This record gives sequence, structure tokens and C-alpha cells, in this order.
Amino acid sequence: MKTQHIFLGVAIILALLLGFSSWRGMKLKKEKTALISEKAQLEGELKGLGEIRDDLVSEVDSLQEAYFTLAEENENLQGSLADAQKEIAQKASALRNAARKTNSEVNDLKAQIQELLAAKANLETSIVAIQTENDSLRARTGVLEKDLGIAQQENAALANLNRTIQDELERLTLANFKASAFRVEVEQKNTKVTSKGRRARRIGVTFDLTDVPEEFHGVQPIYLTISDDKGTPIKATNPIEAKVVVNGQQTDIIAVETKEVNIAASQRLSFNHSLSEKLIPGFYRAAVFSDIGLLGATSFRLR
Repeated sequence: MKTQHIFLGVAIILALLLGFSSWRGMKLKKEKTALISEKAQLEGELKGLGEIRDDLVSEVDSLQEAYFTLAEENENLQGSLADAQKEIAQKASALRNAARKTNSEVNDLKAQIQELLAAKANLETSIVAIQTENDSLRARTGVLEKDLGIAQQENAALANLNRTIQDELERLTLANFKASAFRVEVEQKNTKVTSKGRRARRIGVTFDLTDVPEEFHGVQPIYLTISDDKGTPIKATNPIEAKVVVNGQQTDIIAVETKEVNIAASQRLSFNHSLSEKLIPGFYRAAVFSDIGLLGATSFRLR
């Protein structure tokens, strides 16, 4: 019984071992199949990876070639860049110098422009001043031309008056008893000499009697008359009416002053007459008489 039990146990164990072996074999077979399949798959993947590797090697080779090419180009470019940078620096320096020069030239031009503007302003001011002066000169020229015309007329009138006086002196004065060296001074209020009628206050007349023949010596009245260029006596506060002999005929005169003079061979006589009213501008005649005739005359002008 015991042996049967042992055989049975061994049989069971063998059966179990056989079963386990079969199961194990089947399992190993499945695992082998799976491994073969996996191996085939891995071999396929490995083949693909090899192709990828070959492609990558080829790309790396291409990249290395490109790198060396680019490195060479980069070296060339570095040289070109250095040259370019140097050229740019030179040009920048030239530009800065040009800019400084340009700024200096601009400043010079601005200064010149300011000077020109100032000169222009001065010229314009001078032109305006000259134009004003020219206008003034033209106006003055017109006035001078007018004054010249008036002066020419006045000179003609004076010349005519002097001719008349000279003619009268030649006709009416005695050859050996006449006045000479006449001097007429018109004074204003402060005794200063003036030629303006509106300022005239006194008229002084001075003359010489020289080489008077003895027959005319002695005390006799001397008369001063003052008249305008038409022969009209000026107005006086106390006019003196007298009769004198002129060219052998008795003539009435109106004197502004008279004095008794002791006539000698030679003497210088003077009259001072204070005006009673202002005289208008024009030519006047001062004449001196004695009882026996006209001694002399002269003309003067008031403006």
C-alpha cells in the first residue's frame, strides 16, 4: 500500500511535471514566436534606423562641407567686414570733418549774411536819407531858383536905382561940394546890425565932405532924407519939410533928420534916425542935402 502510494505520488508528480513541462513548452513557444516577431520588428526598425543613420551621416557630411565652406566664406567676410568697417570709419571721420567744416562754413555764411543784412539795412537807411536829402535839395533848389529869380529882379531894381542915383548925382550935385564914402547901418533894438526890416529900429548914415571950397564953408543946415525905391519918403514921427535948391531950382524935400553943421574943408558927418514904424523888405535910398543942393546919395536893402 505504501509503495502504491509512492508510485501514485510519483505518477502524480510526473504528471504534474509533464503538464508543467507541456505548459512551459507552450509558453516558451509562444514567447519564442513573440520574440521572433519582436526581433523581426526590431530588425525592421533597426534597418529603418540604419537608413536614418546613413541619411544623418550624409547630412552631417553635407553640413560639415557646408560648415567648412561657410567658415571659409566667414573668414573672407571677416576680412571684408574689417575692410568695410575701416572704410566706414574713414568715411565717418571724413563726414565728421566735413560736418565740422560745413558747420564752420555755415557759421561763416551766417555771419556774412548778418553783415550783408546789416549793410543792406544801412544802405536802405542811407538811400532813404539820400532820397529825403534829394527831396529837400530839390525843394531848396526850387526855392533857390525862385530866390535867384527874385534876386535877379532885385539886383535889376537895385542896379536901376543906383543908375538913377548916379544920374541924379551927376546932374544935381555940385562938382566941388558933394558927399562921398557913404555908409548905412541898420540897427535893431539891442544896437546890433541887422538887414531885416521888421527888426530895424535905427538907421545910421555916415559920409564924408572933403575938399570943400572955401566959399561953402560956414554953418549951414544939412538934411537927411530916406525914401523907398519909388521915391516915397518913409514915415517919420516929426518929418522935416524944407526947400533946397536943386539944379538951380527950388525943390521941396521931406527930411527925417537935420543938423546945423559948420562946414570946413573936410569932415565926416553922421545921422542917426530912430524909425517910427517897421520898414517892409525892399530897397531904400538915403540922400543928404544942403540949402544949395544935393550933396550925395546911396542905396541899401532891407529883407
